[in-house]
Amino acid sequence: MAAERDAARERHPAGATATGRPRGSRLDQPRPPRRRLLPEWDPDAFGRMSERIARFIGTGRFLVWMTVVILVWVVWNVAAPRHLRFDEYPFIFLTLALSLQASYAAPLILLAQNRQDDRDRVNLEQDRKQNERSIADTEYLTREIAALRMGLGEVATRDWIRSELQDLVKELEELRADGDGQHRQHQESRQGVFPAIPAEHPGGRDVDDR
Repeated sequence: MAAERDAARERHPAGATATGRPRGSRLDQPRPPRRRLLPEWDPDAFGRMSERIARFIGTGRFLVWMTVVILVWVVWNVAAPRHLRFDEYPFIFLTLALSLQASYAAPLILLAQNRQDDRDRVNLEQDRKQNERSIADTEYLTREIAALRMGLGEVATRDWIRSELQDLVKELEELRADGDGQHRQHQESRQGVFPAIPAEHPGGRDVDDR
């Protein structure tokens, strides 16, 4: 009985994990890719091909070749023998071919323009970021230059030191001149208080000697 019960549990698991899970699916493995009815292609390769076609359609070579083909087509179907004509007037097959070419050319040109717009948008975004970085760098350099100017304003320059030394030399010369004048006045004042006494020569000795 116990063996039959275990086998029944394995066949019909109970619990939240047993409901809603398909048989054979595992949570630790990725799901296999689904099959697509439409064919797969590389968008970049298709876009490059559309750009080449649009670039060729917008050239003068394409216009010349298309004009030559249309003229040959019309002349052949007008001047050729009747049994060799494959598209007689009013040239329905030619009109259909041109309409088919235009119906394919328009989406290809639009696709190429969209890719060019995407590239232009990316370039504009990069240019905008580059301009923002350039503006930030310019503002930083401006602040640094202003700080250097403020710092240099407080630093003693060669001209300032020279002017200060010249002022000191002038002050020393003025002080020296004032000191000489005061010394001279002091000597003159001393001479006025204590006049010089003339020296007396002994005259009696001469008289006696005589």
